[in-house]
Amino acid sequence: MKAVMLIPGPDGGRIEVQDAPQPTPGPRDVLIKVKATAINRGEVAGRRGLKTGDPVISGIELAGEVAGVGAGLDGGATDFKVGDRVMGQVRGCNADFAVADRDLLMPVPDHLDWVQAASLPNVLVTAHDAIVTNGVLTAGETVLVNAGSSGIGIAAIQIARALGAGTIIATSRGPEKLAALEALGADVRVDLSSESIIDAVAAATDGKGVDLIIDSVGAPALADNIEVLGLKGRLIGVGRLGGSMAEIDLNAVALKRLRIIGVTFRTRNDEEKRACARACAADLQAALSDGAIQPVVDRVFPIEELDAAHRYMESNAHTGKIVITL
Repeated sequence: MKAVMLIPGPDGGRIEVQDAPQPTPGPRDVLIKVKATAINRGEVAGRRGLKTGDPVISGIELAGEVAGVGAGLDGGATDFKVGDRVMGQVRGCNADFAVADRDLLMPVPDHLDWVQAASLPNVLVTAHDAIVTNGVLTAGETVLVNAGSSGIGIAAIQIARALGAGTIIATSRGPEKLAALEALGADVRVDLSSESIIDAVAAATDGKGVDLIIDSVGAPALADNIEVLGLKGRLIGVGRLGGSMAEIDLNAVALKRLRIIGVTFRTRNDEEKRACARACAADLQAALSDGAIQPVVDRVFPIEELDAAHRYMESNAHTGKIVITL
Protein backbone atom coordinates (compact mmCIF):
# COMPACT_ATOMS: atom_id res chain seq x y z
CA MET A 1 0.00 0.00 0.00
CA LYS A 2 0.98 3.66 -0.28
CA ALA A 3 1.81 5.44 2.97
CA VAL A 4 2.96 8.95 3.89
CA MET A 5 6.17 8.57 5.84
CA LEU A 6 7.90 11.07 8.08
CA ILE A 7 11.63 10.70 7.52
CA PRO A 8 13.74 12.04 10.44
CA GLY A 9 16.36 14.64 9.60
CA PRO A 10 18.33 17.50 11.15
CA ASP A 11 15.58 19.99 10.26
CA GLY A 12 12.74 17.74 11.42
CA GLY A 13 10.62 15.13 9.67
CA ARG A 14 10.50 15.16 5.88
CA ILE A 15 7.31 13.98 4.17
CA GLU A 16 7.72 11.23 1.58
CA VAL A 17 5.21 8.81 0.00
CA GLN A 18 6.51 5.25 0.09
CA ASP A 19 5.32 1.68 -0.38
CA ALA A 20 4.61 -0.03 2.95
CA PRO A 21 3.22 -3.43 3.93
CA GLN A 22 -0.52 -3.49 4.52
CA PRO A 23 -1.22 -3.92 8.25
CA THR A 24 -2.88 -7.07 9.55
CA PRO A 25 -5.60 -6.72 12.20
CA GLY A 26 -5.08 -8.36 15.57
CA PRO A 27 -7.84 -10.35 17.32
CA ARG A 28 -9.88 -7.26 18.36
CA ASP A 29 -8.68 -4.96 15.60
CA VAL A 30 -10.48 -3.53 12.60
CA LEU A 31 -8.80 -3.07 9.21
CA ILE A 32 -9.91 0.25 7.68
CA LYS A 33 -9.75 1.49 4.09
CA VAL A 34 -8.86 5.11 4.81
CA LYS A 35 -10.97 7.74 3.05
CA ALA A 36 -9.90 10.95 4.82
CA THR A 37 -7.75 12.08 7.74
CA ALA A 38 -7.25 15.35 9.61
CA ILE A 39 -4.17 17.09 10.95
CA ASN A 40 -3.64 18.36 14.47
CA ARG A 41 -1.24 20.83 15.99
CA GLY A 42 0.47 18.22 18.13
CA GLU A 43 1.52 16.13 15.15
CA VAL A 44 2.77 19.21 13.29
CA ALA A 45 4.92 20.09 16.30
CA GLY A 46 6.01 16.46 16.60
CA ARG A 47 7.14 16.44 12.99
CA ARG A 48 9.40 19.45 13.62
CA GLY A 49 11.06 17.55 16.46
CA LEU A 50 11.54 14.31 14.52
CA LYS A 51 15.30 14.48 14.01
CA THR A 52 16.41 10.93 14.83
CA GLY A 53 14.97 7.44 14.82
CA ASP A 54 13.10 5.36 12.26
CA PRO A 55 10.62 6.66 9.67
CA VAL A 56 6.99 6.59 10.82
CA ILE A 57 3.65 6.76 9.02
CA SER A 58 2.01 10.10 9.74
CA GLY A 59 -1.57 10.75 10.85
CA ILE A 60 -3.56 10.34 14.07
CA GLU A 61 -7.28 10.41 13.12
CA LEU A 62 -9.32 9.03 10.25
CA ALA A 63 -12.62 8.23 8.66
CA GLY A 64 -12.95 5.16 6.49
CA GLU A 65 -14.67 1.92 5.61
CA VAL A 66 -14.16 -1.36 7.44
CA ALA A 67 -12.26 -3.71 5.11
CA GLY A 68 -11.67 -6.56 7.53
CA VAL A 69 -11.99 -7.60 11.18
CA GLY A 70 -9.86 -9.60 13.58
CA ALA A 71 -10.62 -13.17 14.55
CA GLY A 72 -11.79 -12.09 18.00
CA LEU A 73 -14.71 -10.06 16.61
CA ASP A 74 -17.62 -12.45 16.13
CA GLY A 75 -20.11 -10.06 14.56
CA GLY A 76 -21.93 -9.26 17.78
CA ALA A 77 -24.10 -6.19 18.22
CA THR A 78 -21.18 -4.03 19.36
CA ASP A 79 -18.74 -5.24 16.70
CA PHE A 80 -18.05 -3.50 13.41
CA LYS A 81 -18.55 -5.39 10.16
CA VAL A 82 -17.02 -5.15 6.70
CA GLY A 83 -18.53 -2.17 4.90
CA ASP A 84 -19.31 -0.16 8.06
CA ARG A 85 -18.35 3.52 8.05
CA VAL A 86 -16.12 4.36 11.04
CA MET A 87 -14.07 7.22 12.47
CA GLY A 88 -11.54 7.33 15.27
CA GLN A 89 -8.14 8.26 16.68
CA VAL A 90 -5.75 5.95 14.83
CA ARG A 91 -2.01 6.45 14.56
CA GLY A 92 -0.32 5.87 11.23
CA CYS A 93 -3.48 6.56 9.25
CA ASN A 94 -2.09 8.62 6.36
CA ALA A 95 -2.03 5.47 4.27
CA ASP A 96 -4.30 3.35 2.10
CA PHE A 97 -5.11 1.12 5.10
CA ALA A 98 -4.84 1.34 8.89
CA VAL A 99 -5.75 -0.89 11.83
CA ALA A 100 -7.36 0.11 15.10
CA ASP A 101 -8.76 -1.50 18.23
CA ARG A 102 -12.53 -1.56 17.80
CA ASP A 103 -12.98 0.41 21.03
CA LEU A 104 -11.17 3.40 19.50
CA LEU A 105 -13.75 3.67 16.73
CA MET A 106 -17.20 5.23 16.44
CA PRO A 107 -19.77 4.76 13.68
CA VAL A 108 -20.05 7.64 11.22
CA PRO A 109 -23.56 9.17 11.27
CA ASP A 110 -25.35 8.77 7.95
CA HIS A 111 -25.54 12.50 7.26
CA LEU A 112 -21.77 13.06 7.43
CA ASP A 113 -19.43 12.62 4.47
CA TRP A 114 -15.86 11.35 4.77
CA VAL A 115 -14.31 14.82 5.09
CA GLN A 116 -16.72 15.86 7.83
CA ALA A 117 -16.26 12.60 9.71
CA ALA A 118 -12.47 12.77 9.58
CA SER A 119 -12.56 16.19 11.26
CA LEU A 120 -14.23 14.92 14.43
CA PRO A 121 -12.53 12.06 16.33
CA ASN A 122 -9.57 13.77 17.95
CA VAL A 123 -11.35 16.97 18.94
CA LEU A 124 -14.42 15.13 20.23
CA VAL A 125 -12.51 12.68 22.42
CA THR A 126 -10.14 15.38 23.69
CA ALA A 127 -12.85 17.95 24.44
CA HIS A 128 -15.16 15.36 26.00
CA ASP A 129 -12.35 14.14 28.25
CA ALA A 130 -11.65 17.73 29.31
CA ILE A 131 -15.26 18.79 29.88
CA VAL A 132 -16.82 15.62 31.29
CA THR A 133 -14.16 13.33 32.75
CA ASN A 134 -11.87 16.02 34.16
CA GLY A 135 -14.06 19.13 34.22
CA VAL A 136 -17.09 17.29 35.65
CA LEU A 137 -19.49 19.72 34.00
CA THR A 138 -22.98 19.84 35.49
CA ALA A 139 -26.01 21.32 33.78
CA GLY A 140 -26.31 25.09 34.09
CA GLU A 141 -22.66 25.81 34.83
CA THR A 142 -20.83 28.64 33.09
CA VAL A 143 -18.03 27.59 30.72
CA LEU A 144 -15.20 29.62 29.21
CA VAL A 145 -13.50 28.18 26.11
CA ASN A 146 -10.21 29.84 25.24
CA ALA A 147 -9.06 29.68 21.60
CA GLY A 148 -12.68 29.04 20.69
CA SER A 149 -12.06 28.95 16.93
CA SER A 150 -9.55 26.10 17.17
CA GLY A 151 -10.67 22.55 16.49
CA ILE A 152 -10.72 21.72 20.21
CA GLY A 153 -12.44 25.02 21.00
CA ILE A 154 -15.23 24.47 18.48
CA ALA A 155 -15.80 20.94 19.75
CA ALA A 156 -15.78 22.12 23.38
CA ILE A 157 -18.41 24.79 22.70
CA GLN A 158 -20.72 22.30 21.04
CA ILE A 159 -20.22 19.57 23.63
CA ALA A 160 -20.83 21.99 26.50
CA ARG A 161 -24.03 23.16 24.82
CA ALA A 162 -25.19 19.58 24.11
CA LEU A 163 -24.59 18.57 27.73
CA GLY A 164 -26.60 21.44 29.22
CA ALA A 165 -24.07 24.13 30.11
CA GLY A 166 -25.46 27.53 31.08
CA THR A 167 -23.65 30.56 29.66
CA ILE A 168 -20.82 29.65 27.27
CA ILE A 169 -18.10 32.27 26.74
CA ALA A 170 -15.55 31.86 23.92
CA THR A 171 -12.45 33.83 23.05
CA SER A 172 -10.64 34.34 19.75
CA ARG A 173 -9.08 37.15 17.76
CA GLY A 174 -10.87 38.97 14.93
CA PRO A 175 -14.55 39.41 14.08
CA GLU A 176 -14.62 36.76 11.36
CA LYS A 177 -13.53 33.96 13.69
CA LEU A 178 -15.88 35.13 16.44
CA ALA A 179 -18.87 35.31 14.09
CA ALA A 180 -18.59 31.59 13.39
CA LEU A 181 -18.80 30.78 17.11
CA GLU A 182 -22.22 32.30 17.71
CA ALA A 183 -24.01 29.71 15.57
CA LEU A 184 -22.14 26.93 17.37
CA GLY A 185 -23.51 27.91 20.77
CA ALA A 186 -21.17 30.54 22.23
CA ASP A 187 -23.42 33.01 24.07
CA VAL A 188 -20.63 35.54 24.69
CA ARG A 189 -17.77 36.01 22.25
CA VAL A 190 -14.71 37.97 23.30
CA ASP A 191 -12.26 39.44 20.80
CA LEU A 192 -8.99 39.40 22.73
CA SER A 193 -7.42 41.82 20.27
CA SER A 194 -9.69 44.60 21.51
CA GLU A 195 -11.59 43.40 24.61
CA SER A 196 -10.76 42.42 28.19
CA ILE A 197 -11.67 38.86 29.12
CA ILE A 198 -11.84 39.93 32.78
CA ASP A 199 -14.43 42.62 32.04
CA ALA A 200 -16.39 40.35 29.69
CA VAL A 201 -16.61 37.51 32.22
CA ALA A 202 -17.59 39.88 35.03
CA ALA A 203 -20.42 41.27 32.90
CA ALA A 204 -21.60 37.84 31.75
CA THR A 205 -21.60 36.27 35.22
CA ASP A 206 -22.62 39.22 37.42
CA GLY A 207 -19.15 39.14 38.89
CA LYS A 208 -19.34 35.51 40.06
CA GLY A 209 -16.80 34.15 37.58
CA VAL A 210 -16.96 31.00 35.50
CA ASP A 211 -17.24 27.43 36.76
CA LEU A 212 -15.13 25.70 34.12
CA ILE A 213 -12.40 26.82 31.70
CA ILE A 214 -11.21 24.73 28.76
CA ASP A 215 -7.86 26.27 27.88
CA SER A 216 -5.64 25.66 24.87
CA VAL A 217 -3.56 28.84 25.22
CA GLY A 218 -1.42 28.01 28.24
CA ALA A 219 1.03 30.42 29.85
CA PRO A 220 -0.19 33.80 28.51
CA ALA A 221 -3.75 33.07 29.67
CA LEU A 222 -2.98 31.64 33.10
CA ALA A 223 -3.23 34.81 35.20
CA ASP A 224 -6.51 35.85 33.57
CA ASN A 225 -7.85 32.32 33.90
CA ILE A 226 -7.23 32.37 37.64
CA GLU A 227 -8.79 35.84 37.85
CA VAL A 228 -12.05 34.90 36.05
CA LEU A 229 -12.66 31.54 37.74
CA GLY A 230 -15.34 31.58 40.38
CA LEU A 231 -15.40 29.79 43.71
CA LYS A 232 -14.50 26.09 43.31
CA GLY A 233 -13.83 26.66 39.61
CA ARG A 234 -11.90 24.19 37.45
CA LEU A 235 -9.23 25.02 34.90
CA ILE A 236 -8.55 22.24 32.41
CA GLY A 237 -5.32 22.77 30.50
CA VAL A 238 -5.66 21.05 27.13
CA GLY A 239 -2.97 22.87 25.16
CA ARG A 240 -0.17 25.36 25.43
CA LEU A 241 -0.30 27.24 22.14
CA GLY A 242 1.18 30.37 23.69
CA GLY A 243 3.79 28.75 25.92
CA SER A 244 4.14 26.47 28.93
CA MET A 245 5.85 28.54 31.65
CA ALA A 246 4.05 31.15 33.78
CA GLU A 247 3.82 32.45 37.33
CA ILE A 248 0.78 31.50 39.40
CA ASP A 249 -0.94 33.25 42.30
CA LEU A 250 -1.31 30.41 44.79
CA ASN A 251 -3.21 32.64 47.20
CA ALA A 252 -5.96 33.05 44.63
CA VAL A 253 -5.97 29.31 43.96
CA ALA A 254 -6.35 28.59 47.67
CA LEU A 255 -8.92 31.27 48.47
CA LYS A 256 -11.15 30.26 45.58
CA ARG A 257 -10.48 26.54 46.18
CA LEU A 258 -9.65 26.07 42.52
CA ARG A 259 -8.67 22.91 40.70
CA ILE A 260 -6.08 23.10 37.91
CA ILE A 261 -5.91 19.93 35.84
CA GLY A 262 -3.61 19.17 32.94
CA VAL A 263 -4.69 16.63 30.35
CA THR A 264 -2.86 14.83 27.55
CA PHE A 265 -3.06 11.49 25.76
CA ARG A 266 0.71 11.14 25.48
CA THR A 267 1.06 9.51 28.90
CA ARG A 268 -2.08 7.35 28.82
CA ASN A 269 -1.88 3.62 28.27
CA ASP A 270 -3.97 1.78 25.69
CA GLU A 271 -6.78 0.92 28.09
CA GLU A 272 -7.06 4.54 29.23
CA LYS A 273 -7.31 5.65 25.60
CA ARG A 274 -9.97 3.04 24.90
CA ALA A 275 -11.93 4.17 27.95
CA CYS A 276 -11.84 7.79 26.74
CA ALA A 277 -13.12 6.80 23.29
CA ARG A 278 -15.90 4.61 24.75
CA ALA A 279 -17.06 7.36 27.11
CA CYS A 280 -17.08 9.92 24.31
CA ALA A 281 -19.11 7.66 22.01
CA ALA A 282 -21.61 6.83 24.75
CA ASP A 283 -22.22 10.46 25.68
CA LEU A 284 -22.13 12.08 22.24
CA GLN A 285 -23.42 9.57 19.70
CA ALA A 286 -26.99 10.87 19.97
CA ALA A 287 -25.89 14.49 19.61
CA LEU A 288 -23.82 13.55 16.56
CA SER A 289 -26.66 11.60 14.98
CA ASP A 290 -29.24 14.35 15.39
CA GLY A 291 -26.89 17.12 14.24
CA ALA A 292 -26.55 18.88 17.60
CA ILE A 293 -22.78 18.58 17.13
CA GLN A 294 -21.61 19.69 13.70
CA PRO A 295 -18.18 19.35 12.09
CA VAL A 296 -16.47 22.59 11.09
CA VAL A 297 -13.97 22.12 8.27
CA ASP A 298 -11.86 25.09 7.25
CA ARG A 299 -9.97 23.65 4.29
CA VAL A 300 -9.31 20.35 2.51
CA PHE A 301 -5.98 19.28 1.01
CA PRO A 302 -5.18 16.20 -1.07
CA ILE A 303 -2.68 13.86 0.55
CA GLU A 304 -0.04 14.96 -1.97
CA GLU A 305 -0.16 18.44 -0.38
CA LEU A 306 0.23 17.34 3.24
CA ASP A 307 3.29 19.56 3.66
CA ALA A 308 1.27 22.59 2.52
CA ALA A 309 -1.49 21.61 4.96
CA HIS A 310 1.03 21.60 7.81
CA ARG A 311 2.25 25.04 6.82
CA TYR A 312 -1.31 26.32 6.66
CA MET A 313 -1.96 25.10 10.20
CA GLU A 314 1.17 26.87 11.41
CA SER A 315 -0.15 30.13 9.90
CA ASN A 316 -3.08 30.08 12.40
CA ALA A 317 -5.41 31.32 9.66
CA HIS A 318 -7.91 28.48 10.01
CA THR A 319 -11.19 28.22 11.90
CA GLY A 320 -12.01 24.59 12.59
CA LYS A 321 -10.28 21.57 11.13
CA ILE A 322 -7.90 20.96 8.23
CA VAL A 323 -8.73 17.70 6.47
CA ILE A 324 -6.69 15.49 4.14
CA THR A 325 -8.28 13.37 1.41
CA LEU A 326 -6.72 10.14 0.13
